[in-house]
Amino acid sequence: MNKSLLAASLPLLPSAIEKQAAAWLSQTPFIAQLPPAEVANWCALTHLSKDELMLALLPLARCFANAPISEFYVGAIAEGASGTWYFGANQEYSPAPLGMTVHAEQCVITHARQSGEQQITTLAVNYSPCGHCRQFMSEMSEALDLRVLLPGRPARLLADYLPDAFGPWDLDKSERLLKPAPTAFTQHSPEPLIQAAIDAASASHAPYTQTRAGVALEVAGRIVTGSYLENAAYNPSLPPLQAALVMLAVQGLPLSAERLVLAEQQGKVSLLASTQALAQALGLPAPEYIAL
Repeated sequence: MNKSLLAASLPLLPSAIEKQAAAWLSQTPFIAQLPPAEVANWCALTHLSKDELMLALLPLARCFANAPISEFYVGAIAEGASGTWYFGANQEYSPAPLGMTVHAEQCVITHARQSGEQQITTLAVNYSPCGHCRQFMSEMSEALDLRVLLPGRPARLLADYLPDAFGPWDLDKSERLLKPAPTAFTQHSPEPLIQAAIDAASASHAPYTQTRAGVALEVAGRIVTGSYLENAAYNPSLPPLQAALVMLAVQGLPLSAERLVLAEQQGKVSLLASTQALAQALGLPAPEYIAL
């Protein structure tokens, strides 16, 4: 978490929840989620509606950003069907190429998906979503009925921001980003880190290439995973290492690891070269490759 940005952002929050926000940030282990009961409590304390509170908390969400290239901090909050709120922010990986960047909307959706959410009902972001993010969000539902909140604007549906959308339905794919079709691998490992990477590969959303890939990082005795997430337009797809790095960010963990495992069942593409390139750029261990 960006400590200097946090110091500047905390005073922007409603004063009625300053103590609650400080207590939330100090939880150990930490993850940037608000359970439904806490959402209701913060709404009651601030006398704000859920939409108003979500927008009011965007300065807090942007503190999870890693933006050494642009120094432009974008925060996002998503509400899952469970009622849980998930926080996310843009992630840049200097000196890696710009194409490896994770946008705030991608980050928060990945955070929710990695946490088991199968539907997102509302997403708030402090800047209008770019075309890349609108396309990524469209992978969740053909109905494009996601509510999008922006400061100073009325709530609108994703369909309003992405008319005449192109999506998985155009390619005759029934699988959706938050409702994957898990692959049951027969390969198992007694080593928890390797098994975690295999499990992450199983949870991939890969209807276009049939490449199932998952990453597991060992970080200070903890295991953090990420699954490969594809998009009908291809370019907004999210590689598994970036998905794992998202989970580092929303847990307040540094960009570091003692070990990195990539498990992959290669289809029409391989994620090995891009994983190696990003790991090298960030000074992470070279990925241990497990072919499935």
